[in-house]
Amino acid sequence: QVQLVESGGGLVQAGGSLRLSCAASGSIFRLNTMGWYRQAPGKQRELVATLSSGGSPNYAGSVKGRFTVSRDSAKNTVYLQMNSLKSEDTAIYYCNINLPFGVLKGEYWGRGTQVTVST
Repeated sequence: QVQLVESGGGLVQAGGSLRLSCAASGSIFRLNTMGWYRQAPGKQRELVATLSSGGSPNYAGSVKGRFTVSRDSAKNTVYLQMNSLKSEDTAIYYCNINLPFGVLKGEYWGRGTQVTVST
């Protein structure tokens, strides 16, 4: 079984910064993609940023230049540094890991952490 535990959400003023962390536990195959998605009230869940074990980041256009995704593969942990936050970044942020190989092949989600940006 794979478990993802997020931390670092909270309330911040527009223009401020937050850093999210997500630690994965379980039998994590070394080749994987970890990242972040978000869901705002009344909207569908959308990709924010992902980072493969090979080091290729993928960002949503709305966060490029403001958010940075990074990972510590030895710790199976992924981070999301969010700068210049805007009110439209308010959402529940979900950690995600995609395991393409191994006995636990599949996609897994964390429970989510709330990010609220006030104006």
